[in-house]
Amino acid sequence: MPSIAELKAVIQPEGHLDRPGDEHWAGRLYMRRLSPYLTRALVATPLSANAVTALMIPVGLLAAFSLSLPGVWAAVGAVLLVQLKLLLDCCDGEVARWRNTTSIKGVYLDVLSHYSTEAALFAALGIRADGGWDSIGIWTALGLAISVLVLYLKAETLLLTVVRARAGLPPPDKVAGEPETSRVGRVLLREGFRLLPSVRPFNAVEASFLALAAAIVDAVLDSLDATRVLVLGLLAAALVAVVGHALSILRSDQLK
Repeated sequence: MPSIAELKAVIQPEGHLDRPGDEHWAGRLYMRRLSPYLTRALVATPLSANAVTALMIPVGLLAAFSLSLPGVWAAVGAVLLVQLKLLLDCCDGEVARWRNTTSIKGVYLDVLSHYSTEAALFAALGIRADGGWDSIGIWTALGLAISVLVLYLKAETLLLTVVRARAGLPPPDKVAGEPETSRVGRVLLREGFRLLPSVRPFNAVEASFLALAAAIVDAVLDSLDATRVLVLGLLAAALVAVVGHALSILRSDQLK
C-alpha cells in the first residue's frame, strides 16, 4: 500500500492541477485534495480504472432520479451524488496513472457518463418542476428540451473534431471547441455573458447546485416557482449557447 505522498507523486504530477481547460474548478478547488485517499483504497482492490469510470454512470443517473423527487432533501441527495461522481471522475484517471493502464475505452466511458448524467439531470429538473412523477406535464417537456439542447451543444464540439479528422487535420484547439467560454458571449451577448466566464450551468456540478438553490427557495415559498424559473432560464441559456457555439465555430479558423 503506497503512502499518500508516494501516490500523489505519480497520480498528480507537477502541473496536473494547472490545467484550466481540462480540470473542473471543483476538482482544482477541493476534490483533487480528497481523491488520493479514495484512490489509495481503490488501488488495493481488483477494480480496474475502467470499472471506476463505469461506476460514474449509475451514480450520475441516481443523482438525476433523486433530483426528480420533490423536496429539499432529494435535491441535497442529487448534489451529494454528483459530488461522488466528481470524486470517481478524479479517481479513475489516478488509478489508471498509478497502474499505467490508461485506455481509450476509459475515455469513452468517461464521456458517456458525463453525457448521460447531464441529459438526465435536466430531464429530472423538468419532472421536479411539474411536481413529481405523478404529475408529468409541460415542465417535464421543457426539461427534456434542455436535455436535447445540451446534447446538441456537445455534438457541435464533437462534430468539429470529426470533420477535422476526416479532412486529415489535427484535433481543434480547446478555445474554439469550448461551448461555455466567453467566445460565445462575444458572438451573441458581448460583454454581458463575459461577466460570468467560469459559470457553466450545463455541467452536472453547477446544475445540481442551481437545482438545490431553487429547491430551497421553493421550500421557503411553498411553491415550485423557483424551479420553474430555473427551467425557463436554462432553456433560454441553452438556446443561446447552441446558436452561439455554432457561430463561434463557423467564425473560427477551425473549419478552414
